[in-house]
Amino acid sequence: MRIFVQVVDSGGFAPAARTLHLSAPSVTRAIAGLEDLMGTRLLVRTTRSLKLTPAGEGYVADCRRILADIAEAEANAAGSFTRPAGLLTVTAPTLFGSLHVLPVILEFLEHYPAMQVRTVFVDRVTNLVEEGLDVAIRIAALPDSGLIARRIGSIRQVICGSPDYLARYGEPEKPQDLTRHSLIGRGPKEWQFGKDNSIGVPVNARLVCNTNDAAIAAAVAGWGLSRFQSYQVAPHIQARRLKVVLADYERDPVPIHILHTEGRMVSARVRAFVDFAAERFRARAKANAEFQL
Repeated sequence: MRIFVQVVDSGGFAPAARTLHLSAPSVTRAIAGLEDLMGTRLLVRTTRSLKLTPAGEGYVADCRRILADIAEAEANAAGSFTRPAGLLTVTAPTLFGSLHVLPVILEFLEHYPAMQVRTVFVDRVTNLVEEGLDVAIRIAALPDSGLIARRIGSIRQVICGSPDYLARYGEPEKPQDLTRHSLIGRGPKEWQFGKDNSIGVPVNARLVCNTNDAAIAAAVAGWGLSRFQSYQVAPHIQARRLKVVLADYERDPVPIHILHTEGRMVSARVRAFVDFAAERFRARAKANAEFQL
């Protein structure tokens, strides 16, 4: 299992062999033996690429979880349960992960030198169990699930435009005024306002962007108004490249949670990271406008 996971992570047999200090033929034989034992192909190999089969995708997630449990059991038996060690996989939205989760991870690694962290920053809802993930940071109201969630703050949803655009076309005083402005869309056909979402404004966007970065760039360039989560545009607001409008009509802030799976025993590495991250995020929430408690 360790060899298989290393082959997947390294992207090939030769780099995995170098990392494991084994010969390439021995790694090849190990994977072939594993596939014979499983009775199915786990990897599709060509001269230039290596790809997981559907069976391999599920098996590698199981391998990561099993190997992590083994490492935890060994650490516990050795009396080092209170000293986190091993691999932790953390998932978060792409931009939020890069801007705010990664700095916490780097600080965590400095604090716990025996830990390793693998990040999965993607803009979709991940399945912690099926994808072999340990911890998720999510920005959303959460449905009922078997996951343990700890709320660490919340994020505003704001309407922004550049000072130049607002000087030319004026600031909207109420949500309905947006129908007279150039709007930058990114999905919803209607923007809702008010604490109870009682006000709906149709979004007739002349420009529709499929990424946050593109929409932010268009707003900074003075093309029009768009809606963002506050952390996405906080640096531009602080630098006065963007200005928030219609603040009195904002919806309820969106909660931020740290989630992990529920089990007989929360591993030391998960418990350590959740406690560490919660403390850091709450400290930031008190000091920065992009977070709220």
